[in-house]
Amino acid sequence: MSIKILFLEDDLLFAESIVDLLEEESYEVEHFANGQSALDATFNKKFDIYIFDINVPLINGLTLLKELRASADNTPTIFLTSYKDKDTFANGFNSGADDYISKPFDNDELLLRLKALVRRSNIKITNQIGLLSHDEVHKRILYKNQELDLSKKEYELLLLLMRHANSSVPKELILSELWNTCESGSDGAIRVYINRLKQLIPQMKIQNIRGVGYKLVS
Repeated sequence: MSIKILFLEDDLLFAESIVDLLEEESYEVEHFANGQSALDATFNKKFDIYIFDINVPLINGLTLLKELRASADNTPTIFLTSYKDKDTFANGFNSGADDYISKPFDNDELLLRLKALVRRSNIKITNQIGLLSHDEVHKRILYKNQELDLSKKEYELLLLLMRHANSSVPKELILSELWNTCESGSDGAIRVYINRLKQLIPQMKIQNIRGVGYKLVS
């Protein structure tokens, strides 16, 4: 299970960039462009974190959070907004926010604040694939609840296979993800890492898809 985020933002281009950023970090993100659709979504689905802009159509972010808190919804919330005045800043926290980030901001700042909020809120942080689970905050993979002793590339490769579980992962994608332009990856190097992973997780099946790549079967 990954962390589910409700993201309220009416600037569609900005929202798209933030969704891409968060999904690259394995968060599940649902984006809404107005406060009413975001409110409706909270009735139908449980989210782990809310990220709200303030100045959005129909129901603004401050009012939305006040309504949610009044209904005993204590989901951890970050305001992500261009407002910088002290009154709005104070209103954000008085409405029940856990954090407040002013635009423009560095993407790394958002990711760090999210991870801190996850830790403080004791949110479940594992993605479960069969006997494997990924601890997103501490960047580790567990097999049968025991942490695997992985090199950096072994970790990156296994995580890539987990993210595409039951689907073929092309060798070209593996090479681009594990090696940068200054390094020399190869099919042989991939095979070495795959064989090492097979030894570490013997009850999980990693298939060689001839001419294509590899598949982790859950």
